[in-house]
Amino acid sequence: MSFLAAVLVLSAVISFAPTAAPSKSNYPIAKPNCDDHCGNVSIPFPFGLTPDCSLNSDFFINCATSIDGSPTPLLGHGNLRVRRISIEGQLIVMKHIAKYCDEGNSPQDKSSWIRLSKQYVNQTANKFIAVGCSTTATVLGEDNGRSYQIGCIATCNRFQGVPNGTCSGIGCCQMNDIPIVTRNLNFKLETKATKTDGIITDCSYAFVVKKDEFHFSSDMLTQQWEVQRMPMVIDWVIFNDTCSNSGRTCQGNTTCVPFEGPDGGYRCACEKGYEGNPYLHPGCLDIDECADDGQNDCSSKNATCFNTLGGYNCTCKAGYIDDAKGGGCQLPIKYECKDNNGKGCHSSNRVNFVAMGVALGMIVLLITVFSLYWEHRRRKSVQMKEKFFRENGGLILQQRIVQGGASSSTTRIFTAQELEKATNNYDQTKIIGQGGFGIVYKGHLLDGQVVAVKRSKIMDTTQVEQFINENKDKASVLPWSTRLRIATETAEVLSYLHSAASPPIIHRDVKSVNILLDNDYTAKVSDFGASRLVPQDKTQLTTMVQGTFGYLDPEYMQTHHLTEKSDVYSFGVVLVELLTSKRAISFDGPELERNLSQHFLSLLKENKLFKILDGNILCQENITEELQEVALLAKRCLYFKGDDRPKMKEVAMELGGLRRATKHSWANNSETSIESQALVMKQSISLKDHLELPLSSRYGR
Repeated sequence: MSFLAAVLVLSAVISFAPTAAPSKSNYPIAKPNCDDHCGNVSIPFPFGLTPDCSLNSDFFINCATSIDGSPTPLLGHGNLRVRRISIEGQLIVMKHIAKYCDEGNSPQDKSSWIRLSKQYVNQTANKFIAVGCSTTATVLGEDNGRSYQIGCIATCNRFQGVPNGTCSGIGCCQMNDIPIVTRNLNFKLETKATKTDGIITDCSYAFVVKKDEFHFSSDMLTQQWEVQRMPMVIDWVIFNDTCSNSGRTCQGNTTCVPFEGPDGGYRCACEKGYEGNPYLHPGCLDIDECADDGQNDCSSKNATCFNTLGGYNCTCKAGYIDDAKGGGCQLPIKYECKDNNGKGCHSSNRVNFVAMGVALGMIVLLITVFSLYWEHRRRKSVQMKEKFFRENGGLILQQRIVQGGASSSTTRIFTAQELEKATNNYDQTKIIGQGGFGIVYKGHLLDGQVVAVKRSKIMDTTQVEQFINENKDKASVLPWSTRLRIATETAEVLSYLHSAASPPIIHRDVKSVNILLDNDYTAKVSDFGASRLVPQDKTQLTTMVQGTFGYLDPEYMQTHHLTEKSDVYSFGVVLVELLTSKRAISFDGPELERNLSQHFLSLLKENKLFKILDGNILCQENITEELQEVALLAKRCLYFKGDDRPKMKEVAMELGGLRRATKHSWANNSETSIESQALVMKQSISLKDHLELPLSSRYGR
């Protein structure tokens, strides 16, 4: 071979030899001749610091100079500071917080908002926080006609006992997740600053923040918090386009991922086995899994790694063979077989060894398959139990028990084994009733308590929703006479608290959940934790707002003046619930129907009352006039001004008159019986004396 030929052959070998893929840190992130940093923030394409360096104007980053002279990246031409850009589709920006301090003529920056044109606020990576001692904070979101409003209340009356690291409502409250995909957010404060023990400041704060970047400290209540901005996560996408047109944006070795938003859009991502910037030519580059970074498992299989495009292969090392199980490589097995005479085994003996090996392998395989099957059954059973637990409100009940929302001494969650033991393994002799999807058994707990246990007839996933909703189905046929009696008895108790108790008592948290029913549907008013005593020389109290959304007196929320008419308004909402079997607040339907009392008053004004009444009670005869009278009474209770509302004594008398007119049996109306009922109520809360259900559970809530 001539010298020239040798050189040509050597050149060909070199040109076709595989080259090592560049490390991930060496991958370019910006277009050629474009800066890829603003200060210490990386700016990956499709973002850029000039129009030529970005995909389009939606991805322009303005590298401005801050007051201290340092470069600061701003989104577009606005003032939204960018802290980090993720090529996977997220931006972390620094957003102003809403802040208010009661300091005379100091600026009142009670609200903060964000308006995004081509990005979305991330639904799950953020949370809404309010900090303060008398603070009501709300966040409003809107996009393409869809809107929502959520909020929380933070209260405290002394510095001692304010827990660090948790936002449970004492000094700090929070709402996790953003309900809808939105580009517009507005969060604002409503606060009444009151000095308590001289330590707590008069400042309140509200903001949306990245979940893992805020930890509450009680120090925020004792001194002004100097933080002006908090990090928020927003999503970016290739806007107003679909994956069918992604070929001009998504480069080589990439895939298009559609974005589930109201305006569509998509993102580009590297295919498996590739990495880099999927938007930057020539696209994602092959990962060398055989490099010394632990991305392959060949060494554990006694094999050598060979890199391939988008993956790798493991080849057995010299002296090893494939183990025929697909799990790796092994050394060849040498068999030495001799008969009783010391001679080599006959072919029949070798066959026996092979047969024994095959049989042993089959046994091991069967045991493995059987074990995997039972493990699968066990996991599926556990998952199904957890699913039922969640769907039946178990997590919410558990959380309320832990946080004190339900009495820990009277509320328990039982295991399936405990219920089986209580019902003697669901003995047929203990059946006390049947429903469309379940059977009710009488049970006895170890402490002697008698309980009712409802069990599904058929363990069929298609029937889960019907079984869960059967309380609602049964409650919907609750006769009007019973509902009227519940309303009358509740009104009598509140009338006694306002007019006969000395000093008078304002309940302050009247709602359907706090009206308990025993086995005879006798109403008992519960939960006096928020109640206030009214001095004899006063008719109103000035307090921080406390109560439940949907039941709160709007005049009380504006003036902070608590009167007995605040209970009247809340009772009016309960009356509407009894008439309609609907929730006081619901986010399931149209926006105009989310607040029950407002929707009810709107239909009543349009003379469309029967459009909202429960259809099951409308089917009952000769009660149309009663329903109209109760509806008008509810309307009077819901007047905005407290002075225009009737007193609870008048409400109780009107409801009592309706009951007597319909010739239904009802309890003694004397003040003595009312006082006895109010006193019995404290005992009826405990499961030791009565098995009671909240009124709301009778209506499937």
